[in-house]
Amino acid sequence: MILDVMMTEARKILFYLIPLKVCLYCRLKVAHLDNIFLTRMNWANVGGLSGMILTLKETRVPKCILSGPPQLVSCIVFFFFCIVQSFLAPEYEDETMVVQQVPLVHPKKGTFLVSKAKELGLPIGNAAIAPIITAVKNGENIVFEGKEILAEELCTPPEPSVVFIVLECPHEGFIDAVCENSTLLRYQQDNPENSVALIVHITPDSVLKDSRYKQWLESFGENTQHLILNENCKSIHHLHSYRIQSQLNYIHPKIFPLLKNHHPSKEEEAEFSVPVTQGECLLKYQLRPKREWQKDALFNYNPAEYVVEALQLPDFQDSVQTCHESLSVKPATSETRNCYPEVVFLGTGSAVPMKIRNVSSTLVNISPTQSVLLDCGEGTFGQLCRHYGDEIDKMLCNIAAIFVSHIHADHHTGLLNILLQRHRALVSQGESHNPLLLVAPTILWTWLRQYHDNCQEILGHIKMIPAQFLKENANVFKPNAKVYIESLMEKCDFREFQTCEVRHCKNAFGCSMVHKSGWKVVYSGDTMPCAALVDMGKDASLLIHEATLEDGMEEEAIEKTHSTTSQAVEVGMRMNAKFIMLNHFSQRYAKIPLFSEDSSEKVGIAFDHMQVKILSYIKLYKIIQGDFSPSVSNLDSQLTPYNTI
Repeated sequence: MILDVMMTEARKILFYLIPLKVCLYCRLKVAHLDNIFLTRMNWANVGGLSGMILTLKETRVPKCILSGPPQLVSCIVFFFFCIVQSFLAPEYEDETMVVQQVPLVHPKKGTFLVSKAKELGLPIGNAAIAPIITAVKNGENIVFEGKEILAEELCTPPEPSVVFIVLECPHEGFIDAVCENSTLLRYQQDNPENSVALIVHITPDSVLKDSRYKQWLESFGENTQHLILNENCKSIHHLHSYRIQSQLNYIHPKIFPLLKNHHPSKEEEAEFSVPVTQGECLLKYQLRPKREWQKDALFNYNPAEYVVEALQLPDFQDSVQTCHESLSVKPATSETRNCYPEVVFLGTGSAVPMKIRNVSSTLVNISPTQSVLLDCGEGTFGQLCRHYGDEIDKMLCNIAAIFVSHIHADHHTGLLNILLQRHRALVSQGESHNPLLLVAPTILWTWLRQYHDNCQEILGHIKMIPAQFLKENANVFKPNAKVYIESLMEKCDFREFQTCEVRHCKNAFGCSMVHKSGWKVVYSGDTMPCAALVDMGKDASLLIHEATLEDGMEEEAIEKTHSTTSQAVEVGMRMNAKFIMLNHFSQRYAKIPLFSEDSSEKVGIAFDHMQVKILSYIKLYKIIQGDFSPSVSNLDSQLTPYNTI
């Protein structure tokens, strides 16, 4: 998903939507965002809509206008189950710009010449000057003390209108329609009044290489700049995540592997005879006063520099050395036979994505070829790309099932992109059609159906198992569900997959997976301490339990139906879990919540992109002591503050 922002003096206009986490990593604030324009109703375009609207609400933006295809109304209902006030005008206009099929920026009024006004004796510094300024900026002559003064004497000439085009041509089937579009044709003529400053092409490389599209693009001439936004973008969007992971990798390279930069296309890019620029994260094009590219904000990724930065912090090197020594004892050979399950934490924060922690998602690799995804918050696909790089398609094909614990945005809004990307990966890998098994509350089917009916066909990619059908002694009255449950057990080599209702919102579930080899992984989802979860998870090999709030915040935990760290640990102890991983931390904590120094060595704290196997659990407690020491936490305070653009 790609962000394209046009900013006036005090406003932002957004064409296209992105996950909120990208805004945070790119240091882009949304306080002045008041217009969002969508080019089509596709998940790549609208996937960030729910998170963006919730963020605008939290930041108290008074009004934001959404414009797009007719299905936009149904899309908003699909996200929020709300009533939408429609506005069906063919174009949008305000004091700064007109948005039609081709965006037009209004002429910029000239600058009032204060020094010249003083020479002519005008009342500078007096309230009487305000209507004079307004008049001359509008090109009107004025009469002052019986003398006519021409507008051009007091004001610089206005800057002409600026035209830029945001064009999405998603595949070759649209090329003829683009090339023959009458509105676009008039901007290809040699007419200064209709010259285009910039065209943003949201266009795959296969379209750019098509001779029809290439000829059409080059017909705009050398004075038009072209910005390409597609799969060939190689810039890093989440620099802070790469930075922290590089430092953690220095402590333990296997538990904290270096993140990768995914490059989907290996082919040479299309070449053109006119100015064409490939998009990069935070690349800007200035339309006024001077037309130019601005690259001063581009990211520069240097892993070695980040390690040196950490080593310069007080006590960091000593802490790392101590950690390495404590981890140097190797396990007995008998303990190394089985390295599965492997758990990869893709999102360990709650509510909204932040620069350190993404929202809920945990990948459980059952074998080299089979995986289960536990929850799927916004940005999960991006996290998978950063973790697996060019192996992403293989990993997507490995995902046999997804468990969605409940219908809150931080747990399910990444699902559709995973389904679409998995289908694409199956095709690219030459795999047969293989619908994914989805275990979730039944209300999720309504959500998926709404999207299927109004945006893209999606239901053919999944086989739905209602979560309540996997409760102990449940009555599975739907024949298809029985077949799907049997398929889940067979595909994943499970002896048992069980759910239970937990103490959060209505229709919230936890789950337990028991493998034929004997291991048992229990996932709490969001919940207060829950007896049903304890009973279901008895003698778990691993409990992954939410710990949203720190100790001392029990009242808030009750109010928000979450658990504190000690409550989560206690659940694991009552369950007799061999190891307890805490996750789903409030984003108020920069890296780690306050944690008892007396905590058990059976307890670990999840961190985004942490990758642990059975033999890694015992190492986690010692890593916490060095890895998340105050010296490392101080890195956050040295980061560049967010931009306010």
